[in-house]
Amino acid sequence: MRIVVSGGAGFIGSHLTEELLKQGHSVVIIDNFVTGSRKNLEHLNSDKLSIVEHDISKPIYLAEKVDRIYHLASPASPIDYQKLPIQTLKVGALGTHNLLGMAKDKHARLLLASTSEIYGDPLMHPQKETYWGNVNPVGPRGCYDESKRFAEAIVVAYRDYHKVDTRIIRIFNTYGPRMRLNDGRVVPAFISQVLNGEDLSVYGDGSQTRSFCYVSDLVRGIMKVMEQPDQNPINLGNPAEITIKQFAEKIIELTSSKAKLIYGPLPQDDPKRRQPDITRAKELLGWEPEVSLEEGLRKTIEWAKKNV
Repeated sequence: MRIVVSGGAGFIGSHLTEELLKQGHSVVIIDNFVTGSRKNLEHLNSDKLSIVEHDISKPIYLAEKVDRIYHLASPASPIDYQKLPIQTLKVGALGTHNLLGMAKDKHARLLLASTSEIYGDPLMHPQKETYWGNVNPVGPRGCYDESKRFAEAIVVAYRDYHKVDTRIIRIFNTYGPRMRLNDGRVVPAFISQVLNGEDLSVYGDGSQTRSFCYVSDLVRGIMKVMEQPDQNPINLGNPAEITIKQFAEKIIELTSSKAKLIYGPLPQDDPKRRQPDITRAKELLGWEPEVSLEEGLRKTIEWAKKNV
C-alpha cells in the first residue's frame, strides 16, 4: 500500500514508519520538523520512503494514490504545546480537516492518533473509552486536550456525513528510543537527569500514577487498529499502573545511580491517575503489551546513553 504518516519524523511516527517499510509498504512522511527530527529517519535508507516537509495546518495535495493515512502530527509534550499553543490547536483542527479531505478525495482510510489527555484529570479509574473526561479548556493543558477532542469530533463528523473510513486510537504514556531527552515528559526527563549525574525532579509527593507502554507494543497496536473494522475510539496503553515515585526509584535502580528525589510543586491540572482500560483492544485486536517495564527501560536507557 501507499501510506501517508503525518508527524512521521517524530518519536512514535518514526517507529511506525520503520515498521511499515519493513512490511513492504511505500510511505510518505509529512512533517514540518517543529518537534520531529530528521535524525529519527537517518537509518531508513529505502526507495519506498519519501519525505514532504510541510505544515499540515495548510492545505496539501498529493498527486499519487493513497491507501492509508496515519495522522500522528502534533506537539505532544507539555513543554512543546505550552510553547506552541496556537500551532497545537491548528494541527488538531485544520491539520485533521486537511487530512480528512485527502482521505475523502483518495478514498483512503484515516487513523487519528488521539490521546489519553482527552480524559483530562479523570474521575473514572481506569479510563474506558465511554468516559467523556474531566478537562479544563482554559487551563495550561487545554490547547492540547481540546485540539485532540476537536480532532476526534471532526473525524466522527467526516465518518458519518461523508462516509470517510476512519479509526481513532487514544494513546497512553509511551516511551522508548528516539524520545527527545529534553521534551519534559517523565521518562526522558528522569533518564537524562540520572545520566547527567543529577537528582530526579518529582512533582507533588510522587503519588500520582502513570502507565507506561513500550513503543514497539504501541506501534503493533496502532497497525492492528488500522486494519480492523471498528471505527469507535480504542485505548492503547499498558494497564500496569505505577506511581511516579516508584518509577523514579526504578530508574535509579536500573542505572545504579546515587541520585536522590527532589520534590517540587505539582503543575496545574496534572492528572493524578492515568491507567487505560484496554478491554476493547484485547477483544477487538487480541492486543496487549508484551514488553515489561524493566525490559523497555533497559533498552531506552541504552539508547539514551549514546544520545544524552
